[in-house]
Amino acid sequence: MWGIVPAAGAGNRIQPLAFSKELLPVGSRVEGGEERPRAVSEYLLERLIRGGADKLCMIISPGKGDILHYYGSRAWGADIVYAVQPHPGGLCDAVFRARPLIHADEPVAIGLPDTIWFPEDALRHLPDDALSLLLFPVERPEFFDAVVTDESGAVQEIQVKSKNARSNWIWGAIKMPGHVFHSLYDLWRAPERGDEYFGTLINAWIARGGSAVAVRAGRGYVDVGTLHGYREAIRLLQGDNPALSSQPRIAQDEHANAIDIVSR
Repeated sequence: MWGIVPAAGAGNRIQPLAFSKELLPVGSRVEGGEERPRAVSEYLLERLIRGGADKLCMIISPGKGDILHYYGSRAWGADIVYAVQPHPGGLCDAVFRARPLIHADEPVAIGLPDTIWFPEDALRHLPDDALSLLLFPVERPEFFDAVVTDESGAVQEIQVKSKNARSNWIWGAIKMPGHVFHSLYDLWRAPERGDEYFGTLINAWIARGGSAVAVRAGRGYVDVGTLHGYREAIRLLQGDNPALSSQPRIAQDEHANAIDIVSR
């Protein structure tokens, strides 16, 4: 399975940094008997690999050679290749830079490298043979891509940063067969489209007769793309958050720079 990591963004919400935002140290891990800082993007790579990915494609911009230098060609048993997004063009444009690598009969998973989410193996709950979205609960869905489903879990609509969101479940990762990935690319390339967000593209896919399923397997979600999110992630990983005892659901409000914590 391929794991796609769109890491070309400028990270304006947490600048200035002297390095790519995906290498922001958040927490630590033990390597060779020694504790070392951990880049925030390591959490996504770990989750993609736990979810079944054995190949990773990281999408970087021309100025992000530090990511290539940091990860090299392999991490935790998975091979890594790189594709370049030459100019800012949105999430869809970044993700589809991996298209030449994806075979029609091979599944692909997509996540965001400045997020930390739980449980770590949640991707394993998504099927390989359908366009599927991993959902997380939040209190402020209007700042995210809220996913509206029917009782069976079929996706009816994705409400992209809607003030009147009808669901408090947002997508945090996506999985699909390779042939669906290529079909979404063909749709995105249609003259009337060129979507920036995956949510609007999936809405068009559904409107044209496609289907998508949503799995509510996520428990916690932190966007580390702001200073507030960074601080909350540090507290969470250090176990200093008093809500941890009740297994919190956590999400980053990227516009208000606030963290929502909802205990189970």
